[in-house]
Amino acid sequence: MQTRREFLKTGMMGTAGLALVGMGMPVPSFARVIGANDRVRVGVIGFSDRFRQSLLPAFMANAEELNFEIVAVSDIWKLRREEAAKHFREKYNKEVKVFRNNEELYEAGICDAVIISTADFQHSLHCIEAVKAGCDAYVEKPFAETMEDARAARRAVEETQRIVQIGSQRRSAPNYQAACEYLQSGKFGKITMVEMTWNVNQPGRWRRKSLVERCFEADTDWKRFLLNRPYEQWDPRKYLEYRLFWPFSSGIPGQWMSHQIDTVHWFTGLSHPLSVAAGGGIYFWNDGRRNFDTVTAVFEYGTPDGDDKFQVVYSSRMHNDAGGVKELYFSNGGSLNLDTNQVNSTGGLSENSAREMGMKANLLESYKLPDVRIETGANTGGDAMTYLHMRNWMQCVRSRKQPNAPVQAGYNHSIATIMCNAALRTGEKVTFDEKKQEVLAGGKVFKY
Repeated sequence: MQTRREFLKTGMMGTAGLALVGMGMPVPSFARVIGANDRVRVGVIGFSDRFRQSLLPAFMANAEELNFEIVAVSDIWKLRREEAAKHFREKYNKEVKVFRNNEELYEAGICDAVIISTADFQHSLHCIEAVKAGCDAYVEKPFAETMEDARAARRAVEETQRIVQIGSQRRSAPNYQAACEYLQSGKFGKITMVEMTWNVNQPGRWRRKSLVERCFEADTDWKRFLLNRPYEQWDPRKYLEYRLFWPFSSGIPGQWMSHQIDTVHWFTGLSHPLSVAAGGGIYFWNDGRRNFDTVTAVFEYGTPDGDDKFQVVYSSRMHNDAGGVKELYFSNGGSLNLDTNQVNSTGGLSENSAREMGMKANLLESYKLPDVRIETGANTGGDAMTYLHMRNWMQCVRSRKQPNAPVQAGYNHSIATIMCNAALRTGEKVTFDEKKQEVLAGGKVFKY
């Protein structure tokens, strides 16, 4: 049987015909052809809080109608495996198979698809494992935290032609879909600026104090957790609070900014920023973390030689929640507010200002975007967007159509996330090498 390192190396090589897990079979042999009446068998990669609290309720709300079933859970921590078995037994009256790692799950050959909700830096690598094993995948964001991982995962998905949905759930929400249609219709005019914020004031955000005290190296597999990251000594905080520690997560850029910057790419058709400048630091939560609690970034978007350029200003802080989560798009005629779901003439060129230059006023007509509603009585865990996004993936697993957030969407938000992280960590203005598909900080390739 292959070792974990050999398995991962096989997945990273990007050749769909390579044999996996010592079985001597090409990838297509793993993929069961799903008939219209066949139940789709789904495995869980990482029994995380995100999976249990949001992804699982969204899945279960759709499972009976679309004929899907959770059959297995893979988690390298003994505690999580035990919790998973108990949770499915007590809440859903169902027995699921639990596996110590992903290789064991894929060797069992009982899954047609998987839901990946592991540590941030693992998403792309676990996606490679899944598609190489013939499984479709729902992959939480951020898709990747390095360009090397992003390129390898995109290549694997493209070569295997598996159905992969990235967890950018705004793409399945009716208000965002209507905003995209409106902006692309030309009625809004040229986007001149975008302002985005994500502010919280939660001392426990990304902390797992009680769990850290219960997490011991003997009960998990630290080397398997690290995958391709530089070796560090066992640390339960890095295992459970990975969002606070680069290079296991970029923190704010990968967790929050990736959601909002994805809308810029989607609405405009642009793949990535032209440049990013950013600053930040640990200004309040001096709790041993390596990732910043405050971030401000300025992105320039557009075509290099065109007159379509605009600026995106993103700011986030974890020590004061005034302003909350906002997404505001501006044109010369007004603004689009994705908090209130309103388009109006706020800030547009008024008649008095226009008259001074012999121009006509430019004021947008008011327009109301739809709210996010679910026409169902199902228990979705209170997360409407995730319900819709999960449903879209499940429908596409059956239809074999591309989902709302395909792998390219994840690849693109990864570029922006990595560019922002590079700017924060180097203090350099960061650009993107289109030919080499590399993020450059001060002219040098950024990695860790």
